[in-house]
Amino acid sequence: MAPVRMLAWRAAFLIAVLVLWELASGRLVAPLFISRPGEVAVKLWAMVANGSLAFHASYTAIHALAGFALGAAVGMAFGLALGRWNRVAEVLDPFLMGFYSVPKIALAPLFILWFGVGTEMKVLFVAMIVFLLVFLNTYTGVRNVSREQITILRLMRASEAQIMRKVVLPSAVTWVFAGLRLSVPYALIGAIMGEMLASNRGLGFMLADATAQFDTGGAFAGLIAIIIMAMLLNGAVRLAERVTMPWKSAESERELSF
Repeated sequence: MAPVRMLAWRAAFLIAVLVLWELASGRLVAPLFISRPGEVAVKLWAMVANGSLAFHASYTAIHALAGFALGAAVGMAFGLALGRWNRVAEVLDPFLMGFYSVPKIALAPLFILWFGVGTEMKVLFVAMIVFLLVFLNTYTGVRNVSREQITILRLMRASEAQIMRKVVLPSAVTWVFAGLRLSVPYALIGAIMGEMLASNRGLGFMLADATAQFDTGGAFAGLIAIIIMAMLLNGAVRLAERVTMPWKSAESERELSF
């Protein structure tokens, strides 16, 4: 489908949702629960005008971006290392899977106990969530590298660094970016969760404060700000993916042309 037609369909869908929302508010559902598009727009504009949205969004962005960068870097490093060290990976596998299975919200009180209620707690909490996702995807990507190619390079007396650079990294990069894309919403979830539990600033605090005052319009305005931030962060990851893997973008364009 042509890009212009796609944008037209998306705009039509958005307009239809807003119209249905407006018609349902006060008729099918009480405005207290879903507010109205007009009221949400007024609240959002007021937050932009008085600077409160930028103030809270900046803190959430810092928590999410710093935690995302830290968790992604450590997750990729550990994924690459354990993907190549079979014995260590076999020993740690059940412990890592068990830790991954723990609901992350259950760890939030411990992070508050260990690191307090400041920025460090939110950043490290986000990093922990992102680390697990990026690590598992990177590890899986490394483990799925063609063994025949590695064997051929070893027969050619290639060093471990050369094997990593020539075969492992190019083969695993698709898995790495899949983990990064998957981690984007979870990074924001971690930041928002940390701010709702222990903060007096950030979009998470703004959401909790709005709902505590039964300000549904303000809560929806905060949700829209979070959605926009998620789209921007996801777009940045996709841009990095296109720069790193230009051949994949070319393949996608050819598929779309058909």
